[in-house]
Amino acid sequence: MSTSAKPPKTQYTCSACGGVSPKWLGKCPHCLAWNTLEETVAEATGGARHRYQSLAKAQPVFTLSEIEAADVDRTPTGQPELDRVLGGGIVEGGVVLIGGDPGIGKSTLLLQAAESLSQRVKVLYVTGEESGAQVALRARRLGLSGSALRVMAEIQLEKIQAVLATEQPAFCVIDSIQTLYSDQLTSAPGSVAQVRECAAQLTRSAKASGCAIVLVGHVTKEGALAGPRVLEHIVDTVLYFEGDTHSSFRLVRAIKNRFGAVNEIGVFAMTERGLKGVSNPSAIFLSTHGVPVPGTCVLVTLEGTRPLLVEIQALVDAGGPSPRRLSVGLDRDRLAMLLAVLHRHAGVDSADQDVFVNAVGGVRISEPAADLAVLLAIQSSLRGKPLPSGFFAFGEVGLAGEVRPAPRGQERLKEAAKLGFSVALVPKANAPKKPIEGLTVHAIERIEEAIAVVRGL
Repeated sequence: MSTSAKPPKTQYTCSACGGVSPKWLGKCPHCLAWNTLEETVAEATGGARHRYQSLAKAQPVFTLSEIEAADVDRTPTGQPELDRVLGGGIVEGGVVLIGGDPGIGKSTLLLQAAESLSQRVKVLYVTGEESGAQVALRARRLGLSGSALRVMAEIQLEKIQAVLATEQPAFCVIDSIQTLYSDQLTSAPGSVAQVRECAAQLTRSAKASGCAIVLVGHVTKEGALAGPRVLEHIVDTVLYFEGDTHSSFRLVRAIKNRFGAVNEIGVFAMTERGLKGVSNPSAIFLSTHGVPVPGTCVLVTLEGTRPLLVEIQALVDAGGPSPRRLSVGLDRDRLAMLLAVLHRHAGVDSADQDVFVNAVGGVRISEPAADLAVLLAIQSSLRGKPLPSGFFAFGEVGLAGEVRPAPRGQERLKEAAKLGFSVALVPKANAPKKPIEGLTVHAIERIEEAIAVVRGL
């Protein structure tokens, strides 16, 4: 008498948070995301429970004041812009997750950093998407010798952990986390369970051995890191590689960093010899006009600890019965609010006009300190009169028409003066207590004052 094999038990796993549900639901009951539950094979829990119990050793309990809090030691990667984003370099036992679009330059940057680090410490580069020959070919193209860089082409987690134990590197790159799989799970590489398990195991290995690990992650069509969101909570640092593939410039932005400042950015230029750091990124975000043109205003924005000068461009044109409000690099809803403030408090009407606003260079500006520059660019385009040469502005504009101060205003003013700008329009609270050489500062409290000052220049 033959018996048919019992079909494997299935469950539904959320691709956003990794939560498990016994049946399909339109909304995930854990993170409330819609249409994210995918059918997967239920994993046997006995082996996993035994494995975790063997890892969980009892730890003593301390009083917080008795714990010695020493500054972490950092090792520079040889890429100053990457070190800036990381907070000064790699940290022993730190785990970094870096994501970005395909072909943006993640593997190139990490190969350059690994080559530089290999001259001082032991480095292992694990590639799951390419063969060793392909990595060697890229290294030759970038002009890297690779004389001390160890390379391993493998996707099985247990084999990688065994090599980490024998090689004992100080720095390891995993390219990429979506290609790895563990023998403890039956699901395919790239599944929610595999990505979560492999990342958790590698994080434990990093903390136990002191090896700094960088995980390369894929991104979804929306630009978010693929896999469960728990992946971002496991690691110490999350970096996003941004940029247009049609442009030679790339931005590395820190979204989470337990060892440094968040929202810090590093700017790179893609060259034939790989990615090179850009020491003066403000030059990228400023257009080169021979003479001032209407509809432009320079903004001093803050990205982490770095002041950046960005040109805001506005075009106001005759619209139809339903005028459009479009913005690139700025919040569209905030643009509509600012236009209402400009009309109500400064008497500048654009209700029947199309308004287009753009931040030059592909940079995304999220801080409200851009409000004043946006309004001045719109007013300049509407009047057809350019702002004076060497002019810049920053400040948050409220619904009551007041202009609020921006954080770290003195640093913004000094950065602009250093780059040759001579006229500033800033909130009164940001006015410098001591004059800045070569800089004329106009301090204002309301948006109507700002418009009056600009018209008098």
